[in-house]
Amino acid sequence: MADERDEDDAELFRSAIGPVRRLPEAALPPSAPKPKPRARMAERDEAAAREEFRHALDAHLPGGGELESGDALSYRRDELPPRVFQRLRRGEISAQEELDLHGSDVREAEALLRAFLRDAHEHGLGCVRVIHGKGRRGTDYVDSRGLPVLKNLVDRLLRQRGDILAFHSAPPTQGGTGAVLVLLAPPVRRR
Repeated sequence: MADERDEDDAELFRSAIGPVRRLPEAALPPSAPKPKPRARMAERDEAAAREEFRHALDAHLPGGGELESGDALSYRRDELPPRVFQRLRRGEISAQEELDLHGSDVREAEALLRAFLRDAHEHGLGCVRVIHGKGRRGTDYVDSRGLPVLKNLVDRLLRQRGDILAFHSAPPTQGGTGAVLVLLAPPVRRR
């Protein structure tokens, strides 16, 4: 009896609505993209390294290698041929981009320099110039011992990075000891 009533109801419904046609199948709306994976451990390591770096800047050890305003910055990895380093020292390798840190405090300069180097490395730049100044103007650029703060920051930060092959203070025509030419390692291509 229930089957008869269900059939009658179905027939009544069909006669009430009339003929039907099937709708074309529509594509499903695109799903939200999955978030990019974050390297949380690498982020924590980077934050710890930055904090350790800041402590190293604040700590003063006698003869700790602090640079004075006229001192040249210089560093070369062993795998870089000396001939290439000589070309960098003479300014024969042209800088493809430049970052000027004048007017930046230490924290801002560190963040700007890290972002600049990361961007330069990601875009495959081979050589960049960083202008840090000589630390002669104003108390913002020298510490309590009269040492140039930004220059020492740049030196220490460049030495700790794995993507830096070499750096040297620029020739006098390109900023002298107030700027540094940085040779970057080529980016590693992943397949």
